Amino acid sequence: MGKKSIQKGKRNERNVVNKFKENGIVSIRIPLSGATEYKKGDVVVTIGGKAYVGEVKVRQNGFATLYKWLEKDGAELLFLKRDRSDFLVCMRLDDFIDFAKKIQACMTNT
Repeated sequence: MGKKSIQKGKRNERNVVNKFKENGIVSIRIPLSGATEYKKGDVVVTIGGKAYVGEVKVRQNGFATLYKWLEKDGAELLFLKRDRSDFLVCMRLDDFIDFAKKIQACMTNT
């Protein structure tokens, strides 16, 4: 992987982490993500006391179809499935942050 591609990846990992932090959600970037066997993933986000490991992927036009499907009819959730595999859920980061904040609020009210 080229230097610019590595920088782009790190920059976007930091952007994701900062977006969570700005909204009061604990999040860290995994140092040397993908370069060691120590810890897999790019970021860790803690929601309702559970740590979730995440991957950050950025492509110039690689996800155009996903964006198109989400924009169709104002969809907020996109459910994806490959044959013989589990469903995946795709949503905008801002919507996910709102969802995470609601989970955290419920956890602190119980």
